[in-house]
Amino acid sequence: MRVLLFTGKGGVGKTTTAAATAVALARSGRKVLVLSTDPAHSLGDTFAADLGSEPTEVAASLPGLFAAHVDTRALVDEAWEPLRSQLRTLLAGAGVEEIVADELTVLPGVEELLALEQVRRATEDGPWEVVVVDCGPTAETLRLLSLPEAFGGYLERLFPAHRRAVRGVLAGLAGSGAQVAKWDAAAGALSRLAEQLSGLRDLLADRETTTIRLVLTPERVVAAETRRTLTALALHELHVDGVVANRLVPDPGSGRGAAAAWMRERRRDQEAVLAELNELTTGVGVPVRSAGYRSGEPVGTDELVGLAEDLYGDDDPLEGGFGRPLLDLRRTAGEGTSTESEYVLDLQVPGIGDGEVDLARIGDELAVTVGGRRRTVALPPVLRRCDVVSADLDDDVLSVAFRPDPAVWMR
Repeated sequence: MRVLLFTGKGGVGKTTTAAATAVALARSGRKVLVLSTDPAHSLGDTFAADLGSEPTEVAASLPGLFAAHVDTRALVDEAWEPLRSQLRTLLAGAGVEEIVADELTVLPGVEELLALEQVRRATEDGPWEVVVVDCGPTAETLRLLSLPEAFGGYLERLFPAHRRAVRGVLAGLAGSGAQVAKWDAAAGALSRLAEQLSGLRDLLADRETTTIRLVLTPERVVAAETRRTLTALALHELHVDGVVANRLVPDPGSGRGAAAAWMRERRRDQEAVLAELNELTTGVGVPVRSAGYRSGEPVGTDELVGLAEDLYGDDDPLEGGFGRPLLDLRRTAGEGTSTESEYVLDLQVPGIGDGEVDLARIGDELAVTVGGRRRTVALPPVLRRCDVVSADLDDDVLSVAFRPDPAVWMR
């Protein structure tokens, strides 16, 4: 099973690229499902097919290719509203004012979480070999992919993981046996939600199953955003296995005239951006593919076949780079339980360049902030008994040095 998530700045062609990749995979004999979590829902237009929330065969000529739109509104009504209503009633019964209870049970991002849950279900319940996900624009996708971890941490703090612990804390407020039963049912539902979030985090973090492909047009502004996106995704341990540069202007050769001159200059600018991208991604093992500007819109499976051949040629569309893991721990001094030991934690952060980095130790976690985006990294057990002594940034690798804290170090 593989999951490919496509994202990019709005208007760069991520939906057509995702659709073309799915077509190429189906032509190779695989059973493929394409899901759109983009609120714009242009996937049906790209396939020239009527799509709904249930998987629909896109074309008779490609029997292994199915597609669907994720209906987040229906998912909220079905999966979240019943639990929210129950929690609201119980909070009101515990003395919380109705308006306050209503506000407490509003969870920003729940629609996006449920959309991701649909992706996870497809990987477990469906007959698919590959699930291709047409995500929203980059900023929305970054928020979407970081939600399971952020929301899971929120839920863990608000309601302890163990169901009986939740019941024990809340049942004292409930009073009657009927209220205790309601609290118990709500706790059970929250436990199931926590399990789903854990499953989502595991799916997104599985580097051999889930990968992200960034789609862009070779322009400096878009490339700069791609650099920032690579950094943000690396911070969240989400793996990018490829970059697609779309709409590359044809080389006019020795053609004359204003149009040929414009194309030559435009192509030269695009190739400079591609060289910069290749320099950035080669160091982290991520290939860059390109597709030429087409004379017409690639709508329908026949046109998408042409785009797929332009992108992948004879290569397997599932092939991509697998890069380096985010964290690497090494010992640089001492041995055994010596208090003279020193450890270095390397964090691979592609695209960080000489950007501003902020580090903070919060209990057993290291908070890393790059370009306004923060990620808390759970420290390996040995580092939890150490203090941070220095940090160094070199070639997209942030190296943080630790030394034992004598007060808590192993003896």
